[in-house]
Amino acid sequence: MSADTAIANSTPLERDARLVNAREHKIAPSEIAIGVVIGRTSEFFDFFVYAIASVLVFPALVFPYVDAVTGTLYSFGLFAIAFAARPFGTLVFMWMDRKYGRGVKLTVSLFLLGGSTMAIALLPGYAQIGSASAVLLGVFRFGQGMALGGAWDGLPSLLSLNAPEHKRGWYAMIPQLGAPLGLIVAAGLFAYFLVLLTPEDFLGWGWRYPFFVALAINVVALFARLRIVATPEFTRLFETRELQPSPAFRTLFGEWRTILLGSIAPLASFALFHLVTVFPLSWVTLSGQDTAERFLLIEAGGAVIGLLAMVASGVIADRVGRRAVLGVSAVLIGVYSGFAPQLLNAGPWGEVLYMGTGFVLLGLAFGQSSGVVNDRFPAHSRYTGAAIVANSAWFLGAGFAPLIALFLASRVGLWSVGLYLLSGVICTLAALTINKDYARRA
Repeated sequence: MSADTAIANSTPLERDARLVNAREHKIAPSEIAIGVVIGRTSEFFDFFVYAIASVLVFPALVFPYVDAVTGTLYSFGLFAIAFAARPFGTLVFMWMDRKYGRGVKLTVSLFLLGGSTMAIALLPGYAQIGSASAVLLGVFRFGQGMALGGAWDGLPSLLSLNAPEHKRGWYAMIPQLGAPLGLIVAAGLFAYFLVLLTPEDFLGWGWRYPFFVALAINVVALFARLRIVATPEFTRLFETRELQPSPAFRTLFGEWRTILLGSIAPLASFALFHLVTVFPLSWVTLSGQDTAERFLLIEAGGAVIGLLAMVASGVIADRVGRRAVLGVSAVLIGVYSGFAPQLLNAGPWGEVLYMGTGFVLLGLAFGQSSGVVNDRFPAHSRYTGAAIVANSAWFLGAGFAPLIALFLASRVGLWSVGLYLLSGVICTLAALTINKDYARRA
């Protein structure tokens, strides 16, 4: 299909996006990877800004009428709303993709994400508007979730499908780099304001600045991603790889088994994801074992370790296979679950050991958790199926993890958090085993 034909067959809105963002109708293949990293980093930065505020800000700002632990549990309950909204966002924005085009869908979803983030930055607290503050926060969080459900641009799938056979593990790892990069920036930014400001100023206005930064990063990411997905050159790549949107409900009901396996396979890494990022920050600050700014710097250091481990996962996976890396890392996470949570009560060195070891395992597992079953989808439903799997996996494995972990730790004890993590390991190993048998029969 020629560039002129691609434009002629587009809707007017999609055609305008192409014409605005095309750069001489030529884009180097390496820009797929750049677009993926930029897009995922912006999404994860937005995610971590809200997650950190859920621990350090919202309990005091929105739920000051309850004790600190209960306020944090309420805050984590609102945190989970976005994960419940993501599948709905997938359905709505896939319809928009089919009707108006990928560029329009991406523009609307990222404007919704930016608008919801800006609204949270301007949120009045309980002292100003009472319980309406929590209602508004829930509405804005739902908007973030809908937007993240629609932010799927197909670039990770395009990247993996264009990867050389002997480099599949490496290219599968690239989209996941956005998680440690987003955490490093978010943790560093909050730590900076905590050190710079008094507690009163931080709760009064300082916490809002990271949300403004998130909005600015989303705008930059929007143009970077539109410049790629809304050009005729990449449209041809999407079309030749048959990465076009299919009806969401038809894909869901027709490919439910692959979607279920794909959603369960990364549960070990997704559960660990929150147990080394969001939960430990809540635990050490609520128990008074450490200051928030110091622990945020530990998290940023752990994210650097996790990034290096992710890079290593790509190299190892290309030697032994992605399924082997996921399986072995799941077993190691199971071992970790037996002793690691208690380290959070073992003082500063225990915290460092918990975070360092956790991020090594997270990097190995999370680095290969993306799209592990996507090649099982028929070509005509791969694009939509991959989006449904991604958002369903986050909902099942991550959405309620901080809430469950803090509830168990505060009501039962830290050891019970290990059992929760172990349940994710069991699900991952079961899904990998079933997927292997399924592939053999297919």
